[in-house]
Amino acid sequence: MKLWDKGFSTDKKIDIFTVGNDRELDLVIAKYDVIGNIAHAKMLHKIGLLTDKEISSLEKELNAISKTIEEGSFTIEDSFEDVHSKVEHILTEKLGDTGKKIHTARSRNDQVLVDMHLYLKDELKEIKQLSQNFFDILIELSKKYQEVLLPGYTHLQVAMPSSFGMWFSAYAESLIDDMYFLIAAEKITDQNPLGSAAGYGSSFPIDRTLTTELLGFETLKYNSVAAQMGRGKLEKSVSFAMSSIASTLSKMSMDICLYMSQNFNFISFPDELTTGSSIMPHKKNPDVFELIRGKCNKLQALPYELTLITNNLPSGYHRDLQLLKEGIVPAIQTLKSCLEMITFSLEQVQVNTTILDDDKYLYLFSVEEVNKLVQNGTPFRDAYKIVGKSIGNGNFNPEKLVNHTHEGSINNLCLDNIVEKMKNALKQ
Repeated sequence: MKLWDKGFSTDKKIDIFTVGNDRELDLVIAKYDVIGNIAHAKMLHKIGLLTDKEISSLEKELNAISKTIEEGSFTIEDSFEDVHSKVEHILTEKLGDTGKKIHTARSRNDQVLVDMHLYLKDELKEIKQLSQNFFDILIELSKKYQEVLLPGYTHLQVAMPSSFGMWFSAYAESLIDDMYFLIAAEKITDQNPLGSAAGYGSSFPIDRTLTTELLGFETLKYNSVAAQMGRGKLEKSVSFAMSSIASTLSKMSMDICLYMSQNFNFISFPDELTTGSSIMPHKKNPDVFELIRGKCNKLQALPYELTLITNNLPSGYHRDLQLLKEGIVPAIQTLKSCLEMITFSLEQVQVNTTILDDDKYLYLFSVEEVNKLVQNGTPFRDAYKIVGKSIGNGNFNPEKLVNHTHEGSINNLCLDNIVEKMKNALKQ
């Protein structure tokens, strides 16, 4: 059954091409379609388009469908175009004419919109929680290893002293910026598009404020055309937030791959978190982090994919918009798995606490020696030349100590401030 069926069949090739993998993807949002149906039915009852008996029977059957979705037995057969047609078919099969009334004052366009708003709203909450878990382990590791020095690099050349405390907390604070994107995306998802119908409203006296309250949205997407234009913009806003997190995960994974190599040997992980080679028995490959890096780099392409699908479409509905789900739904699962895996892995990281015992890191302290001379009255450019000359002559022998006191430096990481900043972000 198709909602637009007028009594003639569509050529099978056209059906396969136009439906694509929508049935499979719709299983992910089926739960939200039922939630939207219940709210819509209650609203139709309030405005007198459904009787007490009809709303009671519809709620009962919709709750029964919800149970099959929860149990995993709900399916969308090839004879149905999508979750919306399958749900309506079940209601019609069970309730006859009452089931046919569920689509009153509504279009499949705003059904898809409300389903995606509800789905993405829930998924963003989960991504926020997973990001919070990742943040917490980074702060914990930063506190644990804040006294352990680590080489800092510029141009991949030994540069200045850093520390594990600084490294871990750098990614923690960077994650707060990602959280701001998530919060902005949440604001966009938290608007009710239901009632915009095909994009131009309805002649029925529907109560959109009621469905907004029933569905738990913060506000309405008031203008019906604006609601429909939200398709694509909604997904893009979420994808930009996901891309921001993915950028953080990818960069840290690259650091980890580098730091795990024998040439660096800054960190390691238990054998069960690495893989071996088919011919080289000594290998401990960082496959987990390489895959996180690769998956997250792929995720960063998602906003551009969605932009290219939607950027030249005029207002109103177009079938191109169906393709949005193909990108956003799998990407969400990918990002969640990457967040879970990097958090799980970092809980078992093993830090090398004697890195700077190697004399090749002596030059890390060149700036420290310059600054000491400056603090004792030597002009900076003269101090720079003095230290440079000692390095050139091969008699540079610095103290391997740092005393950085300003906010955000090695000896003053401001971890409590970073934690408070994250708390304030989450309060928004």
